[in-house]
Amino acid sequence: MRLLCLILILCFQSARGVDLTLSLGKPSEVGLDATILQAGVNMYRKAIERDEVRSAVILIARNGRVVVHEALGWKDKERGIPIKKTAMFRMASNTKPVVATAVAILAEQGKLQFNDPVHRHIKSFDNANASEITLHHLLTHTSGFRIKPIFLKPLIEKSAKYPDAPSLKLEVDRFGVVGAVEPTGKSYSYSNAGFNTLGAVVETISGKPLEIYLDQLIYDPLGMNDSYHHEVADKLDGKLDRMSVVYYQRDGKWIQGWKPGRPPKYPFVRASGGMISTAMDYAVFCQMYLNDGIYGGKRILKLATVKLMTAPHTESLYTSDVKAKQPHYYGYGWRVHKDGVFGHTGSDGTAAWVDPEEQLIVLAFTQSPTGSKLRDRFFKLIRLAVENP
Repeated sequence: MRLLCLILILCFQSARGVDLTLSLGKPSEVGLDATILQAGVNMYRKAIERDEVRSAVILIARNGRVVVHEALGWKDKERGIPIKKTAMFRMASNTKPVVATAVAILAEQGKLQFNDPVHRHIKSFDNANASEITLHHLLTHTSGFRIKPIFLKPLIEKSAKYPDAPSLKLEVDRFGVVGAVEPTGKSYSYSNAGFNTLGAVVETISGKPLEIYLDQLIYDPLGMNDSYHHEVADKLDGKLDRMSVVYYQRDGKWIQGWKPGRPPKYPFVRASGGMISTAMDYAVFCQMYLNDGIYGGKRILKLATVKLMTAPHTESLYTSDVKAKQPHYYGYGWRVHKDGVFGHTGSDGTAAWVDPEEQLIVLAFTQSPTGSKLRDRFFKLIRLAVENP
C-alpha cells in the first residue's frame, strides 16, 4: 500500500511540473486515446488531400512524453518535395512569447521592471503622446498604439546621419514620436509595433543584438539548436534547405509568398515576428513553461514570473457582457484562454496551445495559412483524447 501511494505521489509530481524533459512515448502511457489523436492527424491529412493546406507538422505531448510527431504534405509541392518532421518554420507572431520571455529575464535580473515607462529606456518615448506607455502596456497590447504596419515605411536608409540604418532601434524610435492615439491602458489592440519596441528595449538594456540575447539566455540553455531569427543562408548554420515554401491563398489559388533563398522581408531582426524554429524546439520552449520555468536543469524563469506571464491581464478591460463573448485575453506575450490554456499563432500558419491543467502541448505547424477553423477544430478534438478517470 505504501509503495502504491509513493508511486501515485511521484506520478502526480511529475505531471505537475517538476523538471520534465521531452521524450518519446505512447498515448496510453500518458492517458491519451490513440484513436482520437489519429483522427486529429487525419483531419490535417484530408485537408492536404483537398489542397486546403499544403503541409503540416503536428506534435502532441503530455506529461513530457511526445506521443505524436508527424509530417504531412509538402515542403515544395511544385517540385514534389515532402515536408519532414525536422522542417524549420517561419514562426511569425509565435515569436512574441519568446520576446516576452526575454523581457521577463531582464526583469528577474533587476535590469528593468514591468511598470517601467518605455521612455526610461528609449528616449524618443519621452514626449506627451508616449510618456505614459509602460513595458506592461506593450506586453499586453494596451499601449494605445494604433500603428498598423510592422514598421513605418519607407525604412530609414543608411547615411552619414544614420550609418547603422536600417535597424530595429532606429525604426522603433519613430514609434515613440507617433505615440499613443488612444488612452494608454484603457483598451486592447494587437500591436506589432509594441513588440518591436520591446525588442529594442532588450537590445538597449542588454547591449546585445536581439538574436544574440535570445540565443544566450533562452535557446542555448534549452538546447533549442534549430531556432534562429533571419532566413538568410549564412545565419542558419547551413540549414536553409530545411525551410519550406510559404504559400498564401489569393483569389482561391495558392501562390508562393516566400521560398528558401529569397531575401527576408526586413533586413534586420525584429521582435514582432521573424523567429525560425522546428516543432520540437518550440515544444521544448512550451514544456519549460509547463515546468514552471525550468527545463533540463536550467531555470529560465521563476514560478511567479510564469504565473504572471500566463495571467489574463486584459480581462479587466471588458464589461461582463463583452467578457461572455471573449474567446481569450492577453498575458505577457501569450494569448490566455478562459479555461487557463495559453498559446499563440503565427500569420504564416503556426499554432501552439499549452494546457497546464492537463499538462498538454499541441502544435500544428504549416506554411500555408488558411484561417482558424481547421486548427481550432483540431485542438478541440485533441483535448477530447484526454482520458479523465
